Amino acid sequence: QVQLVESGGGLVQDGGSLRLSCVASGRTFSIYAMAWFRQAPGKEREFVAAISRSGDIIYYPDSVKGRFTISRDNAKNTVYLQMNSLKPEDTAVYYCAAENTIRIITTMTYRYWGQGTQVTVSS
Repeated sequence: QVQLVESGGGLVQDGGSLRLSCVASGRTFSIYAMAWFRQAPGKEREFVAAISRSGDIIYYPDSVKGRFTISRDNAKNTVYLQMNSLKPEDTAVYYCAAENTIRIITTMTYRYWGQGTQVTVSS
């Protein structure tokens, strides 16, 4: 079993930056592919970024490509999401997810999920 806890959300102005963190419990963090999803009010949850267990495969949708960066530190059981050039449309609850796989997944089929952290971008 894996527990995921997100942090780093908050209120930021249009064009600002935030760095989200997701800390996983357990001793086998390195076997999990990790991802970030987000859900805005009135919208479906959408894929934001994913990184493979070794960090050698990374994928972003066009909506965040060039602005967001996902990374991981297996020694700290932590995955990060650096968000730059934030826009009001980035406002959402951001969720961390984990799955025991050698690949990455871009759909909402991850086994483990965090409770989310709120990101609000003011115009």
